[in-house]
Parts: sequence; structure tokens; C-alpha cells
Amino acid sequence: MTHMHSAPVGSDVDPKMKQEKALDKNRPMRFHNSYEDHMEINADAETYARYLDIHQKWFSRCADPMAVKALDDQSYAITIGHYGAFDYFVEPKIGLRLLPEDGGVYRIHSIEVPDYEPQGYAVDFKASMVLVEVPPRGDKGVTTNVTWTLDLEVDVWFPRFVRILPDGLLQSTGDRLLSQIVRQVSKRLTRKVQLDFHEAMNLPMPQQTKWVSGDDVS
Repeated sequence: MTHMHSAPVGSDVDPKMKQEKALDKNRPMRFHNSYEDHMEINADAETYARYLDIHQKWFSRCADPMAVKALDDQSYAITIGHYGAFDYFVEPKIGLRLLPEDGGVYRIHSIEVPDYEPQGYAVDFKASMVLVEVPPRGDKGVTTNVTWTLDLEVDVWFPRFVRILPDGLLQSTGDRLLSQIVRQVSKRLTRKVQLDFHEAMNLPMPQQTKWVSGDDVS
């Protein structure tokens, strides 16, 4: 007499496929954001370039409320803030090196922060900035158009209670949150640097970016 045994549910799934799926949950999820913005400076490019070259005097002040620590004459450790979703939060700290002007382009890239081990994330930050001087026109003097681009990749190792969520939901939420952080930090830093330069040089702000009294630039 032949005995029939009912197979447990899921027994027809290839064990190798099960293992690969489990391993995939241990890999980081990657989030990416590309960003471009610009601003106008009421000065010639050389004057603004000299200001950029002495970032040691203004970078920490303009980056506030982010916590900034100088690592050397060209590098900073920056604590971005407290961010997260799905009850999982991190307070990312990244190292940035501000390279000297090269062929008319200023570049920034991420570096490791000494004696600091990121908990559950890794950041790859690349940015470039170009200054284009605009000759006087009409009753407007010489100005400089500043354009910068940012390419940012962040790997996140989520805890298990988060990885049970669908990958598509995690990906879309993470990309959206990263975009919001980049826009918020970039616009705030841009406004502060622009205002700091014009105040330091005793120059009027460009008309289209003047703020009424009491506007928040923090």
C-alpha cells in the first residue's frame, strides 16, 4: 500500500531561491538624487571666487543649524539633522572636502570622517559649481551667475522590522525623503551664503532674491 504525504506549503520553492531572497534583504537599499540650482551675485566672478576660497571664515556660520566641525583647511564633518520614516530614524554625519578652483570649476566630494563609523548608511556626495560672469547691461552692473549640480547616492541598511515592507514602498519613500532633504539643505545654505557674501562686501542683494524684513533664512 502506497502512503501519500502532503508536502508543506512552499516546499516546491527552490531552496537556493529562498536563500538568495534572504541574502538580498541583508544588502543595502540605494537611494539617488540629482539636483541643480543657481543664484545671482552682484559682483564680478573674481571677487566672488576670492570669497569662496576663504570658506574657512564663513562655511560653519552659513551651514547653521547643521553642526559643523573643521577637519582640516579644506574638509568638514557635518551632521545633517534627524531624518527617517517607518519608525526608523538616523542622524547622518558626512565628511565633505571643498576642493580649490580648477579650470573655473569648484568641486566638493565626500570623505570619511576620522574616528566615526556610520550606523546603517553610507553616503557618496559629488557636487560642482561654475561661475559665469555677466557684463554690465543697461543700468545693471556686472554680475555673476552661479550654477551648481549635485549627485548624491545613499546606501541604507534597514533593520528587519523595516525590510518586511515592500521594496517598492521603501524605494519610493526613501527617494522622496532624500529629495526633500537635498532641496531643504541646499536652498537654506544657498540663501545664507548669498546673503553673507553681499553683507560682507556691503553690496545690495540681487532684486529678485531680496527678502522682506523678518524673512526666515535659517
